[in-house]
Amino acid sequence: MPGEAEKSGLVPLGHGCSWIQDNSTSSPGLRPGPLYSVFPSTPAVVSSVQDLLDFICSGPLVEKLGLTTEMVESSIDKWLMLGGYLSRLLQFNELQLTIPQKTRIYHYYIPVFFWCEDQISKHNSMFKDKDEIPPLVIGFSAPQGCGKTTLVFALEYLFRQTGRKSATISIDDFYLTAEGQAKLREENPDNALLEYRGNAGSHDLQLSIETLTALSKLTKEGMKVKLPRYDKSAYSGKGDRADPSTWPEIEGPLTVVLYEGWMLGFKPLPVAGVKAVDPQLEVVNKNLEAYYDAWDKFINAWIVIKIKEPNSVYQWRLQAEIAMRADGKPGMSDEEVMDFVSRYLPAYKAYLPTLYSEGPNGSDPKRLLVVEIDEERNPILAV
Repeated sequence: MPGEAEKSGLVPLGHGCSWIQDNSTSSPGLRPGPLYSVFPSTPAVVSSVQDLLDFICSGPLVEKLGLTTEMVESSIDKWLMLGGYLSRLLQFNELQLTIPQKTRIYHYYIPVFFWCEDQISKHNSMFKDKDEIPPLVIGFSAPQGCGKTTLVFALEYLFRQTGRKSATISIDDFYLTAEGQAKLREENPDNALLEYRGNAGSHDLQLSIETLTALSKLTKEGMKVKLPRYDKSAYSGKGDRADPSTWPEIEGPLTVVLYEGWMLGFKPLPVAGVKAVDPQLEVVNKNLEAYYDAWDKFINAWIVIKIKEPNSVYQWRLQAEIAMRADGKPGMSDEEVMDFVSRYLPAYKAYLPTLYSEGPNGSDPKRLLVVEIDEERNPILAV
C-alpha cells in the first residue's frame, strides 16, 4: 500500500471572482469499466517518464500544493500507479492517453488526491494513539455539472485502491421526498425558487444531521450505517427519495467522508442584498440560516471548485440529462433543463462571490483548497 502523500505546506488558491453574469448538475452515476490495459512488463523508457514528469510539473495545482519538481520526481512511481488506476477506472488507454485525458488525471485528480491524503494525515495527527479517530469529512462545493461528482468518484476509487475506507454522500441525498417537496410548493405558491428541488428549504435537514452524526461515529469494524439516496429520474426528472431498501450500507472504520453539493458552504446574507438579486430569494436566504448546523459544521476540510462563467452550467446540465436519457433513464427535455437551471441562478449570483472571497461558512483557510476550472472542467491558473 502506498505511503501517505508528502507533507507539502498546502496553500489555498487566491480568492476573487471575475464573473457577475447570468447562468447553472451533477454528472450521472459512474461505474468502473473493464480493465483496458496493464503496465508493460519492461521498464518504461526514461524519456517518456521525463516527459510525464515535465507534464505533471506544468500543471496549475502542483505549485499551489507546494510540490517541487524534486518531490514529484521522487514519487513518480506513485504518480504512475495512481494514473494507471484512474485510466482503467475511466476506461482510458493508459499507454496512449490524449492530452485532455492526461490533463484530467495528472493536473487534476491526482494532485487533489494528494491534498486529501495530506488532510487525512493532519486530521489523524490530532488524536492520541489509543483514541478512536472519527473520519475526516471533506466538503466539495461546486456548481452543478462542473464535474464534482466525477472528481469525488475518482477520489473514492483511489482511496479504495490505496487501502482507505471512504463513504460518499451528496446534498442531493437529503432532498425532501416528492411528497415533502409538493408541500413546500403549496406553502410557497408564488415562489418559483421553491417550486422544485434545489434551493435552501428543499432538504430534510434532520435526515442530514442524523446521517452525518452516524458517519462520524463509524470508527470500529462491525458498525454500519445506511446512506440515503435520491432518485433524480423519478417523476420524469422531478425526483424522489429512493426506497430505503436500496440504500447502500457502509461499515466502519471509516477514514474519510466525501460530501459534495452545489450550495455547500453558502452563507446567509443581509436581506437587502439578496432581495436586490431576486425578491424570491428572501425566503431561501432565511431557510439557509439552519444549514450551517445541519451541514457545514460537520465538514473538516473544504475543496471549492470555482468557475468563471456560470453560463457554462446550462450546457453542463444538458449534457448530464442527455447522458441520463442515454442510460435508459427518463430525464428532462432541453426546455425543462433551461427552466430548471434558471431557478438556481439567483443563488449563484447572490452567494458565489462571498464563497469565493471568504471561503465556505465556518471554514479554516488552512484547510481549504480552491480549484479554478475552465469550460472543459479542467483546472487553470488563478488570475
